[in-house]
Amino acid sequence: MSVSFHPPPRRILIRGVNWLGDAVMSTPALLRLREKFPDSHFTLLTPEKLADLWKNHPAIDQTISFAPGENVFAVAQKLRRGSGTSGDARPARFDLALVLPNSPRSALEVWLAGIPQRIGYARPWRNFFLTQSVAPRADAVKMRKRSVAEVKKLVAENPESRIPDPEIPPSAHQIYEYLNLGAALGANPAPLAPQLAVTPDEMDAVKKKFGLEKISTPVLGLNPGAEYGPAKRWPVEKFIAAAGEIQQRTNCTWILFGGRGDLELTARIEAGTQNLKLKTQNLAGRTSLRELMALLKLCRVLLTNDTGPMHVAAALGTPVVVPFGSTSPELTAPGLPGDTRHHLLKSAVPCAPCFLRECPIDLRCLNGISVERMVGAVLQALQQGAGEPT
Repeated sequence: MSVSFHPPPRRILIRGVNWLGDAVMSTPALLRLREKFPDSHFTLLTPEKLADLWKNHPAIDQTISFAPGENVFAVAQKLRRGSGTSGDARPARFDLALVLPNSPRSALEVWLAGIPQRIGYARPWRNFFLTQSVAPRADAVKMRKRSVAEVKKLVAENPESRIPDPEIPPSAHQIYEYLNLGAALGANPAPLAPQLAVTPDEMDAVKKKFGLEKISTPVLGLNPGAEYGPAKRWPVEKFIAAAGEIQQRTNCTWILFGGRGDLELTARIEAGTQNLKLKTQNLAGRTSLRELMALLKLCRVLLTNDTGPMHVAAALGTPVVVPFGSTSPELTAPGLPGDTRHHLLKSAVPCAPCFLRECPIDLRCLNGISVERMVGAVLQALQQGAGEPT
């Protein structure tokens, strides 16, 4: 059931999500809200680390960010002041808040800010703070972690085969979770591809800064990390072998991506690719979020684990090739579900998806994805995108 507005809300606050990949997957809902309320002013409340993601985004007029450790009272005070990146320090007087996260804290923030209408999913310990609690979707699928004992039992009982996955409808994907919340405000719930924006000037700037202006060979990206944990990381040796085979076939230049926590991982891959005499530039830990976005858009294909930059690349139009291990592409695949530009690889094991951060056995879900399959998927993605601008 959607809320009726007469007149439409003038100033709308969106309480954004806290993780990079989730933020990208929320963009279809934000675009649909912009369609519904073209004349409204949209402010996004976002963690400081994600604020730059929304620069130049067509759905957002202003951002208000909060730092790690900043308490709910400080955040609520910011909302009352209405001060954000646009420099607008006038009282916000938000008419309405749409709360995308499911946490009690996110609902408490907008309640303390005195926003008169507050809409979000019904969850324990927070419904009091909402004026409208939206019921969970009937076709939502929870990402339930298996226990270690369950993983070992499944493998012992089915050593050679994969248990057939239960039928998961396309509407189980995470983007529909946010679209359904937007529909509570009357927005169109039909899916759109996630969308981010970078400018030509930003792309020119990263080319100049990192010495990429004169590269005439295809530029491919390699993102071997995953903040969630090692159960989402394809083995380093396989990344190195695949990169070598792909360069032999394409004469490409590789850019290594990662955060500061991935420096050791990318250094190992850089050393391995240098031993193979591959053309590699390691930019892990050296880019801002906006620079990362511009570089991902420059890549013809991104070979990556299931992690935030995977979603960013897809939302910028770059095809991605992804080995899925402990997680489910049916729930968090990059781009619009079913987009054939992206290649999502799984192996036939009985314990996946387990949604664990660390594998309690032998990482068979990712070890079962061969270098040959990965190379073939990257080459196919390159062929599909042949002739498109880089």
